[in-house]
Amino acid sequence: MVRKLKYHEKKLLRRLDLVNWEASGGNLAEVRALRRYRFRARCAAALLEKLHGLGLVNSRQSLAVCESLSAAAFCRRRLPCLLVKLRMAQNLRHAVTFVEQGHVRVGPEVVTDPALLVPRAVEDFITWVDASRLRQKVLDYNQERDDFDLAA
Repeated sequence: MVRKLKYHEKKLLRRLDLVNWEASGGNLAEVRALRRYRFRARCAAALLEKLHGLGLVNSRQSLAVCESLSAAAFCRRRLPCLLVKLRMAQNLRHAVTFVEQGHVRVGPEVVTDPALLVPRAVEDFITWVDASRLRQKVLDYNQERDDFDLAA
């Protein structure tokens, strides 16, 4: 049970009401400008587009999905976690070792930092480095190794 606020307490907290921010400051000009120029809508759309591009949220419909966004969502977008998801490594420890030793590339660049956040657009370009022994073992196992690769 919370007691009712006294007059002077209400007066002090009127400007600090974060729940009802439109009525708290009495600044109607700011509210009209926000509605007229739609700053909030543009910023919300940009934020949702950025989060969707990083692969952290699945839908771009409302800001409610941002509330449920956790640190684990960011951790799942790290390169070793995606290696486990793509079945390029058995577990997270091996995936971190592969990345640190330089066996993995993202696009044309070799990555040695296991803390790299991989966006959704680049996720399909995670492969082994051409000179990697792991890549050669995988090709041998799948019987896809070319004779030209044997000479090199």
